[in-house]
Amino acid sequence: QTVRMKKFVKGDIDGLFALGLDNLIMFLLMNALCLGVLGFHPELFFYRILPASAVGLLIGNLYYARMALQLAAKENRTDVCALPYGISLITIFVFTYGVMLPVKLQVLSTGGSEAEAVRMAWSAGILAAVVAGVVELCGSFFARALRRITPRAALLAAIGGIGFFFIGADYFFRAFNFPVVGIPTLILTLVIYFGRLQFKRGLPAGMCIVVFGLALAWSQYLLTGTGVVSGISLEVDLLGVHPPIPAFGELISAIPYLFAFLPIILTMGFVNLAGSIMCLESAAAAGDDYPTVPALLFNGLGSIASGLFGSPYPTTIYIGHPGWKQLGARAGYSTLNAIFFTLILCTGAVSIVVQLIPIEAGMAILIWIGLTMFSQAFSAVPRSHIPAVATGLLPAVAAFAYLIAQRTWTSLGYFPGGKSLPESTAPFLANDFYIDGIFTLNAGYIYTCLLLTAMMVCVIDRRFTAAALWALGGALLSGTGFIHGYLYSSMGYSEVLASSWNWVGFYLITACILYFIPLVTKPAPDKPTTPLKE
Repeated sequence: QTVRMKKFVKGDIDGLFALGLDNLIMFLLMNALCLGVLGFHPELFFYRILPASAVGLLIGNLYYARMALQLAAKENRTDVCALPYGISLITIFVFTYGVMLPVKLQVLSTGGSEAEAVRMAWSAGILAAVVAGVVELCGSFFARALRRITPRAALLAAIGGIGFFFIGADYFFRAFNFPVVGIPTLILTLVIYFGRLQFKRGLPAGMCIVVFGLALAWSQYLLTGTGVVSGISLEVDLLGVHPPIPAFGELISAIPYLFAFLPIILTMGFVNLAGSIMCLESAAAAGDDYPTVPALLFNGLGSIASGLFGSPYPTTIYIGHPGWKQLGARAGYSTLNAIFFTLILCTGAVSIVVQLIPIEAGMAILIWIGLTMFSQAFSAVPRSHIPAVATGLLPAVAAFAYLIAQRTWTSLGYFPGGKSLPESTAPFLANDFYIDGIFTLNAGYIYTCLLLTAMMVCVIDRRFTAAALWALGGALLSGTGFIHGYLYSSMGYSEVLASSWNWVGFYLITACILYFIPLVTKPAPDKPTTPLKE
């Protein structure tokens, strides 16, 4: 007997709350980074970037709803859940701190105005989003082969480092800076998610956490007049109809910056691609086996479309499909998500939301996501590969250390147009601050994470020829400037796409050692493990 899955079911409402909350937190984060860190004007953010994001969300969510209905009809089922889809969390951080902020600082350092610096930073961001989307689109045709080449530990180490430091640690510090809101919401989030609990009456955990944080934030303001919210009066100046506008001119103007940031952009495209493959496999394990090529193809198209209209942040398939399916969501929640966010992103309504809901109310969920990404890097790999993951995290430590140093310098007035830094790094070295090593690792650190982890995985497995090939990959990347290329002056630090011939030599030496080491060594006997004493 043929059955037909309904386009909308009751569980789609629960699915909309869960997916909508995930996306809403992304937009609160984008608001904090674009207006705070990058200094974008509110009109640029609300009139151009958010409507452009709506384009990608509309394309992806409607297509994945259609895919769910097609799969249900093909397999004669009524329990198919659409793939969850939204803004990529990782690229929000990486493209903000790794592409747009460096471009802004570079323009300011060469005498450009604040308006010019902001314009070029935005242009570089949308170019990065488009190129990353192209990588995802092209990669959809040979995605599984890419995954076979790269060890899982290498990919997870790169993602885990970003999750732990740039997401988890950064917002963990912020929670302790605003403890009235940050600490209770953090405790509640960790208890619910890591304690594997759920609220009674089927209330979505994320919604309950945000409401709790919101109550704390506004209670503090009403009682003391201070806190993370600024006031009760709502500014409605940004409300109106703001249709997406193509940003082709801005896209073209950023092309001179493409090669300098190509290592970061290509890496993020690859990371999003591989992460989407894992999401598809997770959905298949839950009973919904979607075809790989079309699912990943539209994943890339969503990012490209958003970028062409002016969003610097790519879209992606979200992890957690089994959770949405367990809520009872089917195809309709994806359609509802597309409609809801098109309405609020193209009308400026988000400007009201960000005034009512501070990022601090929901940042505990971001901390949990960062910790989960970090934990997965260790739990989802063979136990023997854990040292490889730990090694691969060190470049991410360097990148985070540079971010802290950059923030410190800026806070003390050392920025373009302000005080000048020392002409060389000698004063830092004199105080045991090995900043040249931090600069070297920070330049293309995501690639270095992948390389070091992959080499260590092959060493642990005693596949020394493969390890030598990864070292040769390091020589290639440093020779083309994708890693370790930077310039330092009294104006500060900047990454450059320039050959690092010293590092080419170091990687070639490493490759020789790895290739010939079996000739002068033999496997050591495994030592029995000694149990820890109480």
